[in-house]
Amino acid sequence: MAAAAGRTVPDLIASGLGVLFCGINPGLYSGATGHHFARPGNRFWPALEAAGFTERVLRPWEEAGLLEVGVGITNLVERATATAAELPPAELQVGRRMLERKAKRFRPRCVAVLGIGAFRTAFERPQAAVGPQPEQLGSSALWVLPNPSGLNANHQLPDLARAFGALREYIETGTV
Repeated sequence: MAAAAGRTVPDLIASGLGVLFCGINPGLYSGATGHHFARPGNRFWPALEAAGFTERVLRPWEEAGLLEVGVGITNLVERATATAAELPPAELQVGRRMLERKAKRFRPRCVAVLGIGAFRTAFERPQAAVGPQPEQLGSSALWVLPNPSGLNANHQLPDLARAFGALREYIETGTV
């Protein structure tokens, strides 16, 4: 796993998506496999299914199928690390600017950042809360969702399902 440090995982992105999920950065397991949210125990895939984005729990190696349902994945920081704590604030802020460019280019209906702490640092908004944000990225709505990492004990799968479900409702209806 240590050899995966610094590796990248390609964006899963296309124009006109319903949502572009934005992780903090790939973990070492994702860096080693080349797939987003690949570490066993990551709740991203079960949360997508529980919220109705997918009909079943996909496996990380099936991620390309997300584009068919209007879902994409990117990261604030491209390089894999053992923990997000290894990322300095300046690197997260550079990532925000890259995310803004991606949103303007690909124009998803919504960009959803996964991780309140990383969002607060990257967007320089220390009081931001989970949910819809007042600003947009280009023409895209901006949301913050809890980090689905299995290391994040603050939010269990039912909490994630509710948060992801509220986002899905917004994407489908345009209302919060």
